[in-house]
Amino acid sequence: MQSFGDILGEVFRAMAANKLRTILTMFGIAWGVGSLLVLVGLGEGFRSGQRRNLASVGNDVVMMWSATIPALPNQHTEMRPYKLTPKDEADLRRLPELRSVTGILSRQDLYEVSAWSNTSSQVMGVEPNFAQVRFVPLGAGRFLDAGDLANRRRVVVLGYKSGQLLFPGRPMLGESITIDGTSFTVIGTMGTLARGNNESDDQKIYIPLTTMQELFAMKGENVPQDALTSLQYQPAIRGKDVAAVAAVHQVIAANHGFDPSLKEAFDEWDTIHTTELIDKIFDAMDLFLGGVGVVTLGLGAVGIINIMLVSVSERTREIGLRKALGATSRSILMQFFFEGLILTTVSGAIGIGISAAFMGALQALLTGKMPGFDPPHLVWWSAALAMGCLAISGVVAGVYPASTAAALEPVEALRRE
Repeated sequence: MQSFGDILGEVFRAMAANKLRTILTMFGIAWGVGSLLVLVGLGEGFRSGQRRNLASVGNDVVMMWSATIPALPNQHTEMRPYKLTPKDEADLRRLPELRSVTGILSRQDLYEVSAWSNTSSQVMGVEPNFAQVRFVPLGAGRFLDAGDLANRRRVVVLGYKSGQLLFPGRPMLGESITIDGTSFTVIGTMGTLARGNNESDDQKIYIPLTTMQELFAMKGENVPQDALTSLQYQPAIRGKDVAAVAAVHQVIAANHGFDPSLKEAFDEWDTIHTTELIDKIFDAMDLFLGGVGVVTLGLGAVGIINIMLVSVSERTREIGLRKALGATSRSILMQFFFEGLILTTVSGAIGIGISAAFMGALQALLTGKMPGFDPPHLVWWSAALAMGCLAISGVVAGVYPASTAAALEPVEALRRE
């Protein structure tokens, strides 16, 4: 009776006797596995890149702006604009569905001047909790605090690009700039918020909301003196935005006299919903690519079964001779079974190794260089799926030809040419 080592020896001798066929078979399987992993890795790279871009805006935040109430059919009403106000903010703060609300007043028509340069950046009047609702990478100094807001202090935090423009190569903290002729002291600077070539967030500057309302209130016909540009909030339960959005719509609609079911009356961006939508898109992509990969590996299994059947046919006389000399059906079955299993699993391991090395090289070369996209990386569930499918394919590819070979009668096998 042959030992396990003897059987493996026969397997490797048979594979070595047909080097080209073995190499081409293994190459096809490795290529299919590697392609599957790289495609799934590309999808995950897009997913993580989009998530990173959203995180640079703010985590778990819904942004709402002043909007216009649409005209209603069959009624004598026309489109009517409305502005968000501190009353809206105060009412939203009382909602149990929200954990944080921050108000913003911004203008882009103000002129900033330092001792060395000038610019016209977007000036943002914000509250201290803006740094908790939105992503604020502080570079130096500090952000605005409650004292700045309460005392209407004339202090400013410069965005990354605005600081470079106003103080080219010079220290900024403690220096002064004027905004439309009013002097402000620089108390902090921001790190970069740029996403690729989009540097708009880096060109903003931040002052206390109360100071902004006092000095640079929004102008226009029928515009409240304390009007805000935007209200931004986070739901009480992270990631659960439906109840929060519905509650906010009820409050805003009641305050401004319209039906909360008028979706067109709200100008908002729900980053939570956007993140969920992106995840669904890439989940569908992963499912599609995984399905294509499984089908491809299934076709590879059919190819291996065919090759193994050819191998049985070519070695019929050898099988007959071995059985005539005392080889058991079990040893013949095990030889062809392990040959199919080794072909698939070794090829799959090679494909996984090469694809992992390729994606690792892309990570080293492209990380941070492609806005909105992270380089592909090895997704372990796809590697596990590939190896599981290959193991099943190897078993199927080995059992049927092996049972065919083991069933041959020695006399019949020796008789065949």
